[in-house]
Amino acid sequence: MSKVPLTLIHGPEIGHYGFPKPHPWGRDRLQAFLSALARRGLNPPTLPPRRASDAELRRFHDPALIELVRRAHRDGIAYLDGGDTPVYEGVDDDSRCVVGASLVALESIMSGHSARAFVPIAGLHHARRNASAGFCVFNECGVVIETLLAVYGLSKVAYVDIDVHHGDGVYYGFEDDPRVVFADVHEDGRYLYPGTGAVEEIGVAAAAGCKLNVPLEPGAGDVEFERAMQTIGAFLKAHAPQFIILQCGADSIQGDPLAHLNVSIEAHTRAATALARLALELGHGRILGLGGGGYNRDNLAQAWSGICDAWQRLPVSLNERGDNLLLN
Repeated sequence: MSKVPLTLIHGPEIGHYGFPKPHPWGRDRLQAFLSALARRGLNPPTLPPRRASDAELRRFHDPALIELVRRAHRDGIAYLDGGDTPVYEGVDDDSRCVVGASLVALESIMSGHSARAFVPIAGLHHARRNASAGFCVFNECGVVIETLLAVYGLSKVAYVDIDVHHGDGVYYGFEDDPRVVFADVHEDGRYLYPGTGAVEEIGVAAAAGCKLNVPLEPGAGDVEFERAMQTIGAFLKAHAPQFIILQCGADSIQGDPLAHLNVSIEAHTRAATALARLALELGHGRILGLGGGGYNRDNLAQAWSGICDAWQRLPVSLNERGDNLLLN
């Protein structure tokens, strides 16, 4: 069986992950993306999501959080955090399907079926090991990282985050783990939730120097964003990860109602494309895209469909001569 350039994981199960109006993370986000994909004439092979088990969730999350989410609606709990993440009927199943979808994507890549995979409703990077936060019930990014380390036995995994909000749940979840290379460009936490991700946060103990945070001032645009991505690219090359996870939130793009950056859709797509090319240059080509935030529907639709378009066009590996023309 030949490897496909891109596999898309989606289905109504992950489309259900969303909160009642007027919450900015609504259930219309998946359809906005799928409509844009269709307008581009793209029809990548797809796989359906599945429901993550307790054992899979426990790879990253504390059992107490898993139990809290399971009983939250039954017990009449209104919010899983201080007010950003409401409880609704079905929140446990829907959250497990986001995690399961990301594990399906991971399995498709690691089995050799796909060079790359994309999960549009995912990238729930704020949930901590022991707590939901910031629209994020579970943190499937953390579950995927733990799965790569514990199940697949990788020794160096990169997590790159271009969402406008700092990926605090991932950063603090692996702050002291030197096997996890973390790189995050985001709006400065002095001006935006969650208030973390200062440049001084570089990891602790044995992981010091394995983490990179690049905060941008409000109003920053393509020049500042692309400079940050060049820094991130050099950082990743120095660490040579065996797998790249990209949280590609579209809320860094100009016009998002919850943030203040002015990145263009084109620069966002270039960043995702460069990371996929870097994965090829590193010799494995393995990159998993997780949709993340984005609350301007047109922005997220164009950004995510643009990533799928670019990733589908890339080769599944460098040619036998080792030409790097694609990487220039």
